Amino acid sequence: MIRVAQENLADVVAEAVVRAVRSDLSPVNAASRDLLIVAGEEVQERLHKSGALPVGGAVLSPAGELPADFLIHVVVMSDEEPQTSATIQKALQNGLRRASDWGLESLAVPALGIGVGLIEPEVSARALVEILFNHLDEARPPLDLTIVVSSEYEADLFNQLVGEMTRDRTAG
Repeated sequence: MIRVAQENLADVVAEAVVRAVRSDLSPVNAASRDLLIVAGEEVQERLHKSGALPVGGAVLSPAGELPADFLIHVVVMSDEEPQTSATIQKALQNGLRRASDWGLESLAVPALGIGVGLIEPEVSARALVEILFNHLDEARPPLDLTIVVSSEYEADLFNQLVGEMTRDRTAG
């Protein structure tokens, strides 16, 4: 099941929350920064000791003070490699694999790649929703997926795409 929720990512109740990061695990945007602040110093220190990850990589950590159990940090860019549709897709797929490996049942995913100066919102949103539906088609956990958006525009966009892809799958 895929839902769209317009709320603060740091307030979402799920087993795990996806957090977009750079290869050095630093935040790529304000939402990513805010998640880490709310998670607390222990999580921040643990990540600082982790070292760099390749673009497309994903690592799981405790969620600290967040209402989730875990954070899944997905690497969408580095100093050498900018954030693109391809890097976001690879990182999200690896994040879903980490969640599946741990048997997590619910996952909150931010609107990856949508923001000022990034990829076209419709292109990025469609790619994200397709990856989530492809994951559900594999029937591996997590099967309860929430796309967390920050604006009414994003909510409308993702709701439209989820509805469209749901109809396409049930009609075929």
